[in-house]
Amino acid sequence: MSLLNAEQSDQPKSSRNIAVIGSTGRTGRLVLNEGVRRGHLMTAFTRRPDTLAGVNGLKSVVRGDGRNLEDMRRAVRGQDAVISIVVSKGRGPTTVMSDVTRAELDAMREAGVRRLVSVSVSAIEGQRPWIVINLVRWILRKPYADFARMERLITSSPLDWTIVRPPYLSNGPKTGRVRTQTGRKDLPHGPYHISRADLAATLVDLAEDSQHVGEVLLVSERRKTA
Repeated sequence: MSLLNAEQSDQPKSSRNIAVIGSTGRTGRLVLNEGVRRGHLMTAFTRRPDTLAGVNGLKSVVRGDGRNLEDMRRAVRGQDAVISIVVSKGRGPTTVMSDVTRAELDAMREAGVRRLVSVSVSAIEGQRPWIVINLVRWILRKPYADFARMERLITSSPLDWTIVRPPYLSNGPKTGRVRTQTGRKDLPHGPYHISRADLAATLVDLAEDSQHVGEVLLVSERRKTA
């Protein structure tokens, strides 16, 4: 097991240009705020710039469709890292995640941007907690099939990628207690949840450096110690 900044330090690091794809979702907005708070130059890529009216301190907002290569080129040009948090709506068949990822990878290769941190789902391979995760995997089997396609595209790319697989996401506060695990399909024990704020901080941590390049990273909240 590895602990990615065990108590997620607030120590400042060198400012980086970071683009967030999927920036208007609940996690994406937290990533933008966390990056700005740390002094990074954050670019939000979205189809709905008006929804970011309450997010202050951004370097830029790029309007576009993530499936459009030219739009994605504008988003990733000049970046040091890209954080991708793309999900589809509903339970039906979709290619949104894989389509966006394909454009993302092509645009990054063209622009010479190497660092990609992409969010997937733990239920792709996880088995714990058994009843809950198998129920969720059945209900969301069609969008999860596209998450699997997305992961295959990323793992076949030459970029410096990290895939992050969170479990259930809560709207709780940032705790700094984040547990990470590589080389496994499952976390060995609970908790099987993490707050979006802690996930956002972890994504920015990964975008800041080269930890876990070429790895699939399982994350969850870490138990409190006495």
